Amino acid sequence: MFDFRKSARRLTAATIVTSALAATAFATAAPAVAEPGAEPASLEQTEVLSDRRLNLYVYSGAMDRMIKVQVIKPADTSAPRPVLYLLNGAGGGMDGANWDSQTDLDGFFADKNVNVVIPNGGAFSYYTDWQQPDPVLGRPMWTTFLTQELPPIVDAALGTTGVNAIAGVSMAGSSALALAQAAPDLYRAVGAYSGCAETSTPIGRQFVRLVVEGRGRANTANMWGPGDDPAWAAADPFVNAEKLRGKHLYISSGTGLPGIHETLENERLKDNPMMLANQAVTGGIIEAATFGCTQHLAMRLGELQIPATFDFRPTGTHSWGYWEDDLHNSWPGFATAIGL
Repeated sequence: MFDFRKSARRLTAATIVTSALAATAFATAAPAVAEPGAEPASLEQTEVLSDRRLNLYVYSGAMDRMIKVQVIKPADTSAPRPVLYLLNGAGGGMDGANWDSQTDLDGFFADKNVNVVIPNGGAFSYYTDWQQPDPVLGRPMWTTFLTQELPPIVDAALGTTGVNAIAGVSMAGSSALALAQAAPDLYRAVGAYSGCAETSTPIGRQFVRLVVEGRGRANTANMWGPGDDPAWAAADPFVNAEKLRGKHLYISSGTGLPGIHETLENERLKDNPMMLANQAVTGGIIEAATFGCTQHLAMRLGELQIPATFDFRPTGTHSWGYWEDDLHNSWPGFATAIGL
């Protein structure tokens, strides 16, 4: 049986690294704030990088800003193909910690007939719609962008089948589940890699504040109001778990103990002992916290008899080597769910 007290201690330990995480945060200029939906979303530019790679520049009316969207086209474009949306973690893809620079996307999808779509932006926002403008982040409206504005533009530009899956890491692991609950007909498969899938419990609120306030220097009260605001529960994948019924779910986390990627042979660590120590210690503490959240969600889905694939790794830190493995391991189920 899962020990909730141990989980609480893990998350308490995670708060120790708040200052360390904050030191890695980058300056985020607050975008202009517009009335949601003041202007319609539109595809403003297509940048062709290669026969398989392109960037779409999509104007979001909800946020009154341009969003860069990376695309990997299917191996065979002779027929419409489904879409896999990949969300970056807390940095929103604007730093070096992103799907494109940290994983083998091009090689892995070289023979696969799926459109891979990676929105850039959303740092420290939980990819949600914020209640109020924030001095640091402006007013993020990412749920509106990702579930309403972007999909029809992607479908038209890429000639897709209209069938989608979504996956995210860390902060975005929680967001992928929440987005699937907000738009229940949009995604057939959902992947949450090392996310803390609860936002309204004391543990969940602490984890959210660690990301939004500790790293992003933003104010969670502008996102979902004070801690007792119903919006925290409305965004909680654990509370709203019933809305995940009928989707293919792949949810993973490690224990935080050093594993196969905690080695100087890991190319991401650049043969740097300090980077290895940070991944093992800081990444270990954070992953131990997400492990507890993921255990809670497994219990909840079990109680509701909602099928899901849970990968509880006996080792593994909060780092990209494991998330690349998660993408590989979850793909067969995703492919089946989206008709490949």
